[in-house]
Amino acid sequence: MEVTSVDEPIIAVRLSQYPEDKKSEVLILGRSNVGKSSFINTIINRKNLARTSAKPGKTQTINFYLVNKQFYIVDVPGYGYAATSKAQIKKFGVMIEEYLKQRPYLKHVFLLVDYRHKPTADDILMYKFLKYYNLPVTIVCTKYDKVNRSLRVKQDDLIKKTINPSLGDEIVNFSSITKIGKDRIYEIIEKVI
Repeated sequence: MEVTSVDEPIIAVRLSQYPEDKKSEVLILGRSNVGKSSFINTIINRKNLARTSAKPGKTQTINFYLVNKQFYIVDVPGYGYAATSKAQIKKFGVMIEEYLKQRPYLKHVFLLVDYRHKPTADDILMYKFLKYYNLPVTIVCTKYDKVNRSLRVKQDDLIKKTINPSLGDEIVNFSSITKIGKDRIYEIIEKVI
């Protein structure tokens, strides 16, 4: 897959604001600070279209990035950020659930987890939530380059055992620095759209 164009995102907080052109969508989900913006920027070959931030919780809307005039990459607020108010967390939850339940164009979910750490209880809960809706999921382990080579087999096993992916759901190691995993993500997107 070659990315030739990416439009400025359509920003939504409710169903009535979603794009209406019936194009396929792939959803990017993950904990705050897991590297969602870096992942999106790497996939769309842009430096800063998805805003990266040292402060977690930057994304507070659903952002639809139209790629190659063909499909959308959908970015939603990160979960699990302690400094976000309970009311805000509830609002994000409702917004994300509404999207998952009401969107027939959603073809695939990329669930991002931090490769450096054991997946959190929130990561496991989110994976189970997605499977409740029978969604196809790829678990993307971000920041792969930050783990020493000698520890990677152990880390691969830990992530696989902790999340226990369903048959057909793949785990892809990914780095926005070295670009490892990028080609595999492209292959998955091409297959689903």
